[in-house]
Amino acid sequence: MVGFGALALICLVAISGPLLSLPRGVHVPVIIGELLVGLVLGDTGARLFHPGDPTFAFLAQIGFGLIMFVAGSHVPMREPALRSRAPVGLARAVAIGVLAVPAGLGIAHVFGTGHGVLYAVLLASSSASLVMPALAGLPLTAPSIVAMLPQLAVADAACIVLLPLAIDPSRVTRTALGALAVIAAAFVVFLALRWAESSGWRKRVHHVSEDRDLAIELRVSLSILFGLAALAVATHVSIMLAGFTMGLAYAAVGEPRRLARQVFALTEGFFGPIFFVWLGSSLDLRDLLAHPSAIGLGLALGVCAVALHALGTLTRQPWPVAVATSAQLGVPVAAATMGTQLGVLGGGEDTALLLGALVTVAVVTLCSGPLARVAQGGDLTVDGTSASTG
Repeated sequence: MVGFGALALICLVAISGPLLSLPRGVHVPVIIGELLVGLVLGDTGARLFHPGDPTFAFLAQIGFGLIMFVAGSHVPMREPALRSRAPVGLARAVAIGVLAVPAGLGIAHVFGTGHGVLYAVLLASSSASLVMPALAGLPLTAPSIVAMLPQLAVADAACIVLLPLAIDPSRVTRTALGALAVIAAAFVVFLALRWAESSGWRKRVHHVSEDRDLAIELRVSLSILFGLAALAVATHVSIMLAGFTMGLAYAAVGEPRRLARQVFALTEGFFGPIFFVWLGSSLDLRDLLAHPSAIGLGLALGVCAVALHALGTLTRQPWPVAVATSAQLGVPVAAATMGTQLGVLGGGEDTALLLGALVTVAVVTLCSGPLARVAQGGDLTVDGTSASTG
């Protein structure tokens, strides 16, 4: 069992994440350092952290739900500019999704796994929880960035819903009903939040909470999140769907700044690092050595994902933005977890899925500098010259 000593060690070594992000020249996502710590001290390295420990895994799942909630809440649903650029982002997400099908089927054929549909979902996915932190503190008003946000949201949400159907086709009806139940519950949350906002009830509660330091909004939000997570678990759906749809509900209504700061502090300061350290510790690269073909599979998935999303440059999308949309995290993690639990993945395949995700994370990290310049108004074309379109 994880005790206070192990928890203190996890939090201490997780500081490596922010330290790596300090250099101004490259916006290295904080999670890179946390993942590396997990690799070094987990199954691949010293094995001081045991990802199978129930307490460690449960704390990590809480972190996963909160990370997806923060990612969903970062989608500027109320921005007029987002709605005006939504058709462009939607078209790009759909185009990549269509191209991902033959690519996924081709990879499955080459490696003989029979999981082409699953690979297609992975290739088409994007991760707002990776891209948005890379843009933290930067303006989100550049045309190409505004067009990217709905692309991320659509790819994230669609692949989150499709993943359970792709990984366990034999239970497609049950899984679809579970996903619909979680989405419907999140919509009810949205309606309740909108009523609380329009009636003035939320503001009254906010003032009382702020004056008396009660953190009522945070308590209510966590209760709702954990309730949706419980529904997701009961209906055999990943909790990332619960967290992301709840984040979208808050974003659509307008998340109070004080609540946003509280949730962000809770996530980034404690539960988020625990999740990424747990994720890194669960990666057993030794398993890849025992299954050499899994290494090729992981590299193929990662490289193909980057290549597919980079095709956005053909639609005059700046190359750093196009590449950034290839970032994967939540979907591969859920795929590896669910696939292992259901026993549908082959030897080393779960680690291969995560290896593919790490390839996209590494590529996006290398492109973080140019992406930051785009966000600051200097959109770049394929050849590196400036452009004004999104």
